Amino acid sequence: MLILSLFPGIGLLDRGFEDAGFCVVRGPDLIFGGDIRRFTVPSGRFDGVIGGPPCQDFSKARRDQPTGQGLEMLFHFKRIVLEARPSWWLAENVPGVPDMHIDGYSWQRLDLNASDLGMSQRRLRHVQFGAIDYSQLIIDRKKTLGRNPTVLANDSRPLSEIAALQGLPEDFDIPAFTRSALVRAIGNGVSYGLSRALAQAVLNRQTGVTLCACSCGRPVTGRQVYAGNACRKRVFDRKTVTD
Repeated sequence: MLILSLFPGIGLLDRGFEDAGFCVVRGPDLIFGGDIRRFTVPSGRFDGVIGGPPCQDFSKARRDQPTGQGLEMLFHFKRIVLEARPSWWLAENVPGVPDMHIDGYSWQRLDLNASDLGMSQRRLRHVQFGAIDYSQLIIDRKKTLGRNPTVLANDSRPLSEIAALQGLPEDFDIPAFTRSALVRAIGNGVSYGLSRALAQAVLNRQTGVTLCACSCGRPVTGRQVYAGNACRKRVFDRKTVTD
């Protein structure tokens, strides 16, 4: 189970996949001087491609005008998937990220909150997934109270606190980083609960399953459209915002 990680940052998404038994190869990252625009891969070597393309252009917290880099990085993610031709791909981002369809692959979009996956922070992310065999991810949700606000790239809370909220050891450190750079790297990463849940879902992906219409990743049966009342409310709330 060899997979390629694009935009790996400090490896928070990688960590969940490694702990689930995958062998992760890191692609280039700006943090360490890499440039994905000059990166190419051979075809047929990787089983999967994962990554979290830069999200600043799509974030509601953005104060400046979009730079265009967000769309450019999505393009390069798609380019590398088409070069590598893995069995599946998975991209994590903020809710405002555009839909990303890739020729030859199915497409699934999941609406996931860290508090639904055993974490103590409220952190909403969107995950897009595609597979050659049209298999789908089914998410095992473990609801928690999620009392803590989302960890941000400019978070002012103690470093030990934001590290723990993201699923890292409280004494996590990268000595070469300034405090602000380390906070930004942790805040831009994927919480461990989410990365581990995604890795397990990839291992257990299924075909021919009907999933809830709210994009929660839970299966439904018979004439069911939603997995529960909370799912129905989520869809209603979305329509209310867009209408």
